[in-house]
Amino acid sequence: MTGTLAISSEGLTKTYRSGGATLTVLDHADFAARSGEIALVMGPSGSGKSTLIAVLSGLLKPDAGSVNALGVDLWRLKPSEIDRFRLDNCGFIFQGFNLFPALTALEQVSQVLRFAGRSPREARRQAEAALDEVGMTPRLGLRPAELSGGEKQRVAIARALAKKPRLIFADEPTSALDGENGQRVVSLLQRAAREHDAAVVCVTHDHRLEAWADRVIHIDDGRIAGAEGKSP
Repeated sequence: MTGTLAISSEGLTKTYRSGGATLTVLDHADFAARSGEIALVMGPSGSGKSTLIAVLSGLLKPDAGSVNALGVDLWRLKPSEIDRFRLDNCGFIFQGFNLFPALTALEQVSQVLRFAGRSPREARRQAEAALDEVGMTPRLGLRPAELSGGEKQRVAIARALAKKPRLIFADEPTSALDGENGQRVVSLLQRAAREHDAAVVCVTHDHRLEAWADRVIHIDDGRIAGAEGKSP
């Protein structure tokens, strides 16, 4: 069973101007996701998927509309307060991994925990536990250049999950992975939702993920076109 409403939006609108033209990327988009569920956002390229996740997570300010995240009116906060909210409550998994070339797998995860206020000892303990959960214990001392694509993504997931965030945002998390590694990634996201009661919002083109999602939300031309739900 999924839980309480974790994040929702009303009337999200985002436009860009280029020369004399105006491009509407989000057009009064309403969205909702609950704790303990994987909400999959699907749509063609240019439909507004990545913009939606950026606005929901506090990375990109909308021109209009509101986001309520864990009971907080997100876009009424000061920029520094939004940064702190993300640090305390959000985990991010990006298509390009976004790992630091000079840091080992263990350091990639422990540094985030240090920023979140953990002591060096606690940060290392939690980082080791998170990396063990994704099967990376034998690779703790390796840097990104020494890891495969699937291993890099598992480090990125461990980094996102280590602080047990209540909101997880994933942007095309499986697009660069083969079937086996893609399934492993989705299994980890499902575990985060089920065992840690996180709301997982995932945007993707990958239809393999539909079987794992609790709800599939369709977006087209910046509008939420409909949603399909199923029992977990």
